[in-house]
Amino acid sequence: MLTPDSSTRVAGILDAAMDGARLSADDALFLWQRAGLHELARAAHAMRLVRARPDVVTYVVDRNINYTNVCTCGCRFCAFFRPPGHAEGYVLEFAELDRKIEETVALAGTQVLLQGGHHPELGLKFFTALLERVKSHPVHAHAFSPPEIVYLARLEDLSVAEVIARLIDAGLDSIPGGGAEILVDRVRSSTSPNKCGAAAWLDVMRQAHRQGLKTTATMMFGHIETVEERIEHLVRVRELQDETHGFTAFIPWAFQPDNTALAAEVARLGRAKATAPEYLRMVALSRLMLDNVPNIQVSWVTMGAKPAQLALFFGGNDFGSTMIEENVVKAAGVGFRLGEAEMRELISDAGFTPARRRMDYTLREETA
Repeated sequence: MLTPDSSTRVAGILDAAMDGARLSADDALFLWQRAGLHELARAAHAMRLVRARPDVVTYVVDRNINYTNVCTCGCRFCAFFRPPGHAEGYVLEFAELDRKIEETVALAGTQVLLQGGHHPELGLKFFTALLERVKSHPVHAHAFSPPEIVYLARLEDLSVAEVIARLIDAGLDSIPGGGAEILVDRVRSSTSPNKCGAAAWLDVMRQAHRQGLKTTATMMFGHIETVEERIEHLVRVRELQDETHGFTAFIPWAFQPDNTALAAEVARLGRAKATAPEYLRMVALSRLMLDNVPNIQVSWVTMGAKPAQLALFFGGNDFGSTMIEENVVKAAGVGFRLGEAEMRELISDAGFTPARRRMDYTLREETA
């Protein structure tokens, strides 16, 4: 229940944040528990107008290409992977890779996001060849999440820094923030026990930033984690950003339980799929906590177009990717699709100017 004292504290925290004060973990927890949705929206939107170009909402035209679905991790939240030897396992042929990229370029795409499973037979030679093939096309290679890089380093008995250096030499341009889920090992040991821990995920990003790469960071929330653990995740991203300044954006998205091994446990905990209001609160809290990350990306892929549009008033300033192709979320039974024209219309209808961007958030087009 919101008492006069708690209402005063909420207002004080939000006013201080809008004046430039950094929220503590305790502040964030109090806001989550006690702040009204519209109070959070007002403060997060005000902060967004200061930290990102106020009149523009950006997006990127790209394609998610999964080079393999074979994976030894067996993450309980993933409906996409197949174990080694499974009849439905695949490794993408390079000719098919070329076709996908050529189609992307024909649709004005400038970037491909490459991700796949922890395939026990794909070593560094495969990844460098894959990058070289991608870079034979005029596209930005946004590729390989931190767990993939950690796995490859272990497979090749190399340091993470050395693997990143060799991937850069082959054409790697930036690293996506996938595989973060929740950056708390209690959660990771239950949901993805065979994937790298939180410290290792963060260290891949640290090493990448030190070598000049820009990256993004993500959060998959709404499963077995607590609100306190969500906040710990935000704090850890913020701390690394203080150190390296290499994150261009943060993308919170809601867990999609259908067809996953984790669904039954989530149901036993009495937790339903994240609602639009819960998602909007998470977007707003991300904007308020991450005072050093300039861009907050909304997730139409998991939430749909209208909640994503509304999130532009909860701290979001980027509509993400047109995702000419997306397979991982789709495997969990969520099939939202959004073309570039519709995306631009959603942004315009919200009162902003839509603008194509690059991974580093420089604009590809002039805006009024």
